[in-house]
Amino acid sequence: MLGPIGAPVILLTTTGRKSGQPRTQPLLYVHDGDTLYVIGSNFGQAHHPAWTGNLLAEPRATVAIAGERIRVRATPVTEEAVKESVFARFVEITGAYAAYRDRTTRDLRIFALTRD
Repeated sequence: MLGPIGAPVILLTTTGRKSGQPRTQPLLYVHDGDTLYVIGSNFGQAHHPAWTGNLLAEPRATVAIAGERIRVRATPVTEEAVKESVFARFVEITGAYAAYRDRTTRDLRIFALTRD
């Protein structure tokens, strides 16, 4: 699935940490083998996007990709070298990610999504 800029897009469905209801968000992703990576840039706004808080509260989620729904488990990427490598791949997709990081002082959350 390709988004409006020709970039790979998934639909990530999390469980709302307050509501308990499913919440679906289209996101750009990069992958390394069977692992998908997503980043909570929130366009460089001061606060983290809600879906990242949802994954921290409940790491089980569903990804829709290429017409298939896959159950995944989200793990925050904490190792700096891995975070920088993944982030660089997002910048390759669109340089906007570099601008997003420059707009905020918060650490952009990156998650690894693996089959559950």
